[in-house]
Amino acid sequence: MPPLSPTATLSVSSSSLSFASSNKPQLSFCLSPSAATSTSTTGLTNFISLAKPNYPIRRLMTTSAVSIEKETVISERPHTFLRETDGEDDGSVRSRFQRMIMEVQESVCGALEALDGAGKFKEDAWTRPGGGGGISRVLQDGVVFEKAGVNISVVYGVMPPEAYRAAKASAADVKLGPVPFFAAGVSSVLHPKNPFAPTLHFNYRYFETDAPKDAPGAPRQWWFGGGTDLTPAYIFEEDVKHFHSIQKRACDKFDPSFYPRFKKWCDDYFYIKHRGERRGLGGIFFDDLNDYDQEMLLSFATECANSVVPAYIPILEKRKDTPFNESHKAWQQLRRGRYVEFNLVYDRGTTFGLKTGGRIESILVSLPLTARWEYDHKPEEGSEEWKLLDACMNPKEWI
Repeated sequence: MPPLSPTATLSVSSSSLSFASSNKPQLSFCLSPSAATSTSTTGLTNFISLAKPNYPIRRLMTTSAVSIEKETVISERPHTFLRETDGEDDGSVRSRFQRMIMEVQESVCGALEALDGAGKFKEDAWTRPGGGGGISRVLQDGVVFEKAGVNISVVYGVMPPEAYRAAKASAADVKLGPVPFFAAGVSSVLHPKNPFAPTLHFNYRYFETDAPKDAPGAPRQWWFGGGTDLTPAYIFEEDVKHFHSIQKRACDKFDPSFYPRFKKWCDDYFYIKHRGERRGLGGIFFDDLNDYDQEMLLSFATECANSVVPAYIPILEKRKDTPFNESHKAWQQLRRGRYVEFNLVYDRGTTFGLKTGGRIESILVSLPLTARWEYDHKPEEGSEEWKLLDACMNPKEWI
């Protein structure tokens, strides 16, 4: 797929994604019910997988300004992506969230490279003339990891109304004009080679919108979103309990209602409706979160992001060298097919990313290197594969 630029027109249909040049910077979408099963995934530069359970896909025909400037690849990562007007050391939430996501990217990539032993992350840094940018890091074909992506992004732009509704579920029926916005986040999807080692996804983001251009003086909106979830091909109950206990510990530091609330939200969101299955064994998920003190939510997002390594690395250390055979690998590839289905069909984030000129390589970095589909495949009842499928169809309380 060619990179999306401000001079591209994107037509989405049930059979293809096609690009054509245009004299005007615009982005045209036609999403019909038949096309709803062929659209796409994880957010502006992958990290903004802004999502809500049971988000309705409506018929949509729009032509909207793509108001994020085209990115420019740079040779060295800058110290900050914030505009000068935002300042770097002013103590703002924007500044501190940027610092947090940069530190998380460093710590997670360091832990993954140490575990893999041979694989190294390829880094691409990019900026935009009007401010903002990001760093994409991908490790591919390592010893432990088939594909691992850890991306950060700090973005300024103006959203057309459809993108705002895609970004914020509570605005689905709001009528408004173009909305200036700021978004920052870190996102990662980690696909190990060994079928007994689970896939992990995490994403933590902060969003601000200024007053719509047709409603000057309206208050600035802000919210946090994110989550961490585990997608194994085989269940090791001790691993799942360990993972969920770390999520609960992070949540309980702030509010004991968070873990059960966000665990259910995660189970509900990562639901593959056409299969009647969840993508994996859950974790936590939240979005549009602004009903608590802003400082508290910044600390909460930071705590959750910093919990990724202790939640995941001990599991990989136990499972990365487990012997496996071809049937184990085939089942892992079938479950990866489910991962692709969810990301390409149900996640709102790519819709947002495409509508605002998101970086295609970063948007699609969540997809596994390989996946498999078999006609009418059903695991034998009582088998280890069946136990995983049953848990995906019937979410459990693990702790």
